Amino acid sequence: MKFLIAILLLLWGCSGSPDVPSKRPEDMGEKYEVPEYAEASFHEDQAITDGRVKFDLSAVEEGYVAVSAVSDKRLKFQVDTGDIYYYDLKNDGTPSIFPLQSGNGHYVFRVCENIVESSYAYIAEASADVTMIDEFQPYLRTNDYVPYEKDSECVKLASQFASESYSALDVVDQVFRYVCQNVTYDKAKAENVQSGYVPDPDETLKTGKGICFDYASLTASMLRSQGIPTKLIFGYVSPNDVYHAWNMIYTKETGWIVAEFKVDQNDWNRIDLTFSANGADAQFIGDGGNYMDVYQY
Repeated sequence: MKFLIAILLLLWGCSGSPDVPSKRPEDMGEKYEVPEYAEASFHEDQAITDGRVKFDLSAVEEGYVAVSAVSDKRLKFQVDTGDIYYYDLKNDGTPSIFPLQSGNGHYVFRVCENIVESSYAYIAEASADVTMIDEFQPYLRTNDYVPYEKDSECVKLASQFASESYSALDVVDQVFRYVCQNVTYDKAKAENVQSGYVPDPDETLKTGKGICFDYASLTASMLRSQGIPTKLIFGYVSPNDVYHAWNMIYTKETGWIVAEFKVDQNDWNRIDLTFSANGADAQFIGDGGNYMDVYQY
């Protein structure tokens, strides 16, 4: 019931209805205790290198790999566990951080260099057998798609919300309310976004607008920084097979909350801030089966 109340309050806030009176009186108990901030860094002194490429595998148990490379050509980074993820990789030596979203197992990491048109060739490889501290590690830390730091403005705002909360669900509620009410969809940006675009959550916070990737990245940044495991999901939404980004969130009270969740016996609503904040039409509201996950970060 507590979960349903929190979700209903979130939906009322997103709908533009008057603010709901405070729902957390002093007798609710102890305030939410934010876990220790989960770092994610490139450790150059521990990197494996051939001079051009540096693989930092020192934190794989914490759910991420870090890499840097130098080239005068375009670069890709491949994470291969049988499931394969490709990323754009900076070619100026700037470190990147990528999640190990396939869980425990054997990982092969490859840096690929453009040779002609859309063709790439491997130029460096490293591997690791990964056993993580727990399954949540990749979703508690910054990476290239969910980029934030301890002193980021979005983290400061999330910390303020957490200080006023009595549970992880309270934090989720406050973050979703804020994003719903303060970020609008940027249609012009959506029409002109370039391949390889990555969000800047603080920029989204500052401008108050963005595309689905921006919504999902900002939300993940704010919640992860407060110790709440949050996935950034890419996939398709029917009936029009819209390629889209949304979030999946974990709390002890609920387990993983997926893109669609039931709030009573008859109605379904989604944890999808792009649609919630902008009044998506009813064709996107279904029984949870109209979302198809493809990638998660």
